[in-house]
Amino acid sequence: MTSTRNPGRFAGMLYVLASIVGFFAMGYVPGKLIVHGNAMATANNISASETLFRLGIAGQLIGMAGFIFVALALYDLLKGVNQRHAWLMVLLIVVSIPIAFLNELNSIAALVLVRGADFLSILEKPQREALAMLFLKLHGQGLVVAEIFWGLWLFPLAMLVYRSRFLPRFLGVWLALAGFAWVILSLTSVLLPQYQDKVNTYSQPAFFGEIAFMLWLVIKGAKPPALDAAASAG
Repeated sequence: MTSTRNPGRFAGMLYVLASIVGFFAMGYVPGKLIVHGNAMATANNISASETLFRLGIAGQLIGMAGFIFVALALYDLLKGVNQRHAWLMVLLIVVSIPIAFLNELNSIAALVLVRGADFLSILEKPQREALAMLFLKLHGQGLVVAEIFWGLWLFPLAMLVYRSRFLPRFLGVWLALAGFAWVILSLTSVLLPQYQDKVNTYSQPAFFGEIAFMLWLVIKGAKPPALDAAASAG
């Protein structure tokens, strides 16, 4: 199935692949290695599983770069609905990518500290471990900054889906809710960090809007009316 015959399915496949890599990097790897509140245990985990930690860094870079192609594929699918909104969608997701890329320097710094290079010999091991945990905390805050754009890009996407007529309107509504959830989670993390976990838990149903959208595209596909008309004529 080529992207020309079914651009929706092509976009959905890219979306799923980029999301899987992103979940591995931002969910699986930290869950395996980072022990919150325990710098020594975290440093020991990273040291023992350095390859996994490096794969997490690479996965974050690959996953975010992949979203460039996701945005372009969705633009190709939805530009006929409203080209200005389609361009806004691409712009908002692309803005988050350099933020995420630069943020990985924090993870790299944590790895350098855990490995204890020669020029770090002036620092005691507990000091290096504490600094490594600091950089990991900064990495988390960098993701908080990126989360704002992970939410904002969903608003023009939601509008395009809702108005498309070749995609279910409920997906557009669900995507808008996901956008609000990302933005609220990001602001909560900055303004009221003590409520971050609660907001994240309550936001999960909204976040499933993205999953529903990508699965709909992969399973059902989507074609703009112009392509449907061309296929019928052929």
